[in-house]
Amino acid sequence: MKEILNLYFTFLKIGAVFFGGGYAMLPILTREFAEKRKWVTDSELTDYYAIGQVTPGIIAVNVATFIGNKRKGILGGISATLGLVTAPVIIIMLIAALLTNFAEIQIIKHAFGGIRVCVCILIFSAISKLWKKSVPDAFALIIFLVLFVISAFGKYFLPFTVSPVIMVVVAAVVGIVYKSIADSKKVKKGDDR
Repeated sequence: MKEILNLYFTFLKIGAVFFGGGYAMLPILTREFAEKRKWVTDSELTDYYAIGQVTPGIIAVNVATFIGNKRKGILGGISATLGLVTAPVIIIMLIAALLTNFAEIQIIKHAFGGIRVCVCILIFSAISKLWKKSVPDAFALIIFLVLFVISAFGKYFLPFTVSPVIMVVVAAVVGIVYKSIADSKKVKKGDDR
């Protein structure tokens, strides 16, 4: 039970001071769970982000669930998830209940301006960490470039919009096929010796 409560309060602390969405959270989670607590490895955290991207729900919540589940099973996943969302839900409810036109208050506008800059930096940091782990070779770079061109510029040369889900599934299938062929060639070379 102590470990379940530890998960809850650790994620409560993160949820209370976190801004900017799932990708902005990656540096914080890496520092807290991969480097400081050693609950997950960098590679596992990257995998959790990839899976969290393609599963329903918010990336940060999905990642918290995966980390909690790894530590203490289903109860750990529930505890980590509840810890992450408790503070934001309370804060949003207070803001909604107490302040009308919250975003129109001048000091809040200035605060959001500063927060946006910080979030951009956190997202850039997350992208650079994901890049190092997710694009390890030329083939992965080719997949990245093709999908980047389709997602960023596809509306200019494609007669239809490509769903991100389709891109993820196609990239997964292409990766599986490529690695299977590469592995079978390695095995064949080993047999030829």
